[in-house]
This record gives sequence, structure tokens and C-alpha cells, in this order.
Amino acid sequence: MRNNVLIAGALLGFLSVAIGASAEHVLQPRVSDEVFRWVMTAIRYHQVGALAVTAIGLALFAPLTAIRAARLRRSAWVLVLGTVLFSFSIYFAALTGIDKLTWATPVGGTTLMVAWLLLAWAAWPISDEPSGEA
Repeated sequence: MRNNVLIAGALLGFLSVAIGASAEHVLQPRVSDEVFRWVMTAIRYHQVGALAVTAIGLALFAPLTAIRAARLRRSAWVLVLGTVLFSFSIYFAALTGIDKLTWATPVGGTTLMVAWLLLAWAAWPISDEPSGEA
């Protein structure tokens, strides 16, 4: 069975390294210090999102109830969405010089916060599940 969440996490991770290296070597000499700082913040959030999605993807290999797996998947896909909205809006604004592209940045940040709450909800007890606190 293909694990799309793990694939998404791995691709986000790959892109975070590729974009981070490109920003450091290509973008930094071409933008202001403030824009570069924005990009580094976007990369940091991108990498955290990649690691979280990857961890969720790995967790989906464990034996889980259908409800718990669905909750984990939901949190992962909302994390992917939030990461793309937050980080990629900053990347595109830095590359193009069009600051209006960052309209999506706060939407992405809010989406990331929702994703983390959904991840906490995935750990919440399910009524028909045996108790097993970790």
C-alpha cells in the first residue's frame, strides 16, 4: 500500500533542503536582509512541517483504528496545505519582488495552527477504542 502522507513529507523535506540551499547561495546576494530573513523563516517552517508530515506518515504504518488513522491523515494534509501557503507565498514574493503574494502567509500560519490542533485531536480518546495511554 502506498503511503501518500509519507511521500508528501519526504517531498516537502527534499524541497526544503533544495530551496534552503538555493536561497543561501543564489537568493541572498540578490535580496535585502529583511527579505532574506523572511525566506529563512519560511524555510524553518517548511522544514518543521516536512518533519511533522513525515512523522505522521511513519505513524500510519502502525496498527491504528480507522478513525485514528483518518484523524492523523487529516492533520497531515492540513499541515501540507499550511506549509505550502505559508512558506511558498514567501518564496514567490522573494523571487518576484511582489509583496502582495504574501497575502497567503497569514492564512498559511492559521492553517498550520489548525493542523497542530488536529494532530492533538488525533491523540484524543475514541469511545470504542481500548484504553492505552502513552
